[in-house]
Amino acid sequence: MVATAVVVPVLVVLVVLVNVLGGSDDGGQAADVGGSPAPQRAEDLPVLPVEVPPPTPEADASCPALMAALPLDLTEEPARLVDSDTPYAAAWGDPAVVLVCGVPQPAGLVAGEGLLQIDQVTWFVEQTDEATTWTAVDRAVFVQVTLPPDVDSAPVTVLSGVIGDTLPAR
Repeated sequence: MVATAVVVPVLVVLVVLVNVLGGSDDGGQAADVGGSPAPQRAEDLPVLPVEVPPPTPEADASCPALMAALPLDLTEEPARLVDSDTPYAAAWGDPAVVLVCGVPQPAGLVAGEGLLQIDQVTWFVEQTDEATTWTAVDRAVFVQVTLPPDVDSAPVTVLSGVIGDTLPAR
């Protein structure tokens, strides 16, 4: 069990590093299609510091499966390296969409109020001028997805499928 808790996060990091740092056939140049900006490349994005809570036994039991199943690209934004105290954080793009597995229950959560369901996952949503924070509240652990103000809910829709497939419902 302890070996799995160590091996799975290490494998996730290795897969991300291989895909982030791996070479390409285009000489590092992105094609300019119709004057649109070139897509971001993961290797061009700085490491993102992400604050995470100390892992709980529930997070250690549940989060490795979710982290291993996360996509390398989320709504056409590349995964980027994160600097956190646990392996239970991920980010994509710039400005970043950030996922943290194993967060505490949101302070404003009231049973049955302000909840949305996407792909069999129930979300509590908090919005500020700086970000919109979605927290999956019906899984074995709480999962938080923070979106920049100019990003719609498409990343949450994609992540709902992954969360629903990997984390058991409460």
